[in-house]
Amino acid sequence: MAARAARELDWDGCFNVRDLGGLAAAGGRRTRRGALVRADNLDGLTGAGWAAVADHGIRTVVDLRNETDHRPRLPRPETIGLVRVPVDELAGNVRWWREWGHLEGTPLTWAAYLEYVPKVAAAVVREIAAAPPGGVVVHCTAGRDRTGFASFVLLALAGVGAADIAADYLLSGPNHRRAAAALGHPDQTLEIAAIQARSGRTATQVITDTHATFDAAAYLVGAGLPETAVASVRERLLAAD
Repeated sequence: MAARAARELDWDGCFNVRDLGGLAAAGGRRTRRGALVRADNLDGLTGAGWAAVADHGIRTVVDLRNETDHRPRLPRPETIGLVRVPVDELAGNVRWWREWGHLEGTPLTWAAYLEYVPKVAAAVVREIAAAPPGGVVVHCTAGRDRTGFASFVLLALAGVGAADIAADYLLSGPNHRRAAAALGHPDQTLEIAAIQARSGRTATQVITDTHATFDAAAYLVGAGLPETAVASVRERLLAAD
């Protein structure tokens, strides 16, 4: 519980923000605090919220939404850059939603992304490899699905185990309910639970199964990324020995 509390971040205007540092990784190392943050919609950040982002050392925002979804309340600080990896567009929008939309809200989509749209994972890692020094925040709207997939790829690349990735993913559920209540949005909890139940596997089981056959470094190189870029992102995510 204490480790979870240390990773939860209070950015005014957001509801689902976590630093992905401090997790056990490959070779007895741990992920580095401040290197990678996952978040929900940054568009609602107040001035105090953006100040907290900057104070945390974030220098790059990776927005996983389509450009038309970007409606910021306030401009970003000049010290923080923005890059886009529009997951829905890369996945084929209409076709993707027709074939996989019934699994939205669960990690059941992750294996489909990995198999059918390798350019999604590759684009996320490519942008982080090219980012200037400093922390990176990856976000979508709820900070659960597209962000969950990106976090899965990045944490797997760092050598984080399935149990820790699954535990982190599950933290978004209560945060999403809190955001829905605050913003007056529908609570999708029961709908998502029903989708997951029909699969016959829990979210943890799905993540564990997906992780078991996923060699992140080999996959990303196979998707066209240089080995040097993949290795640099891995080291960027890890604390010094």
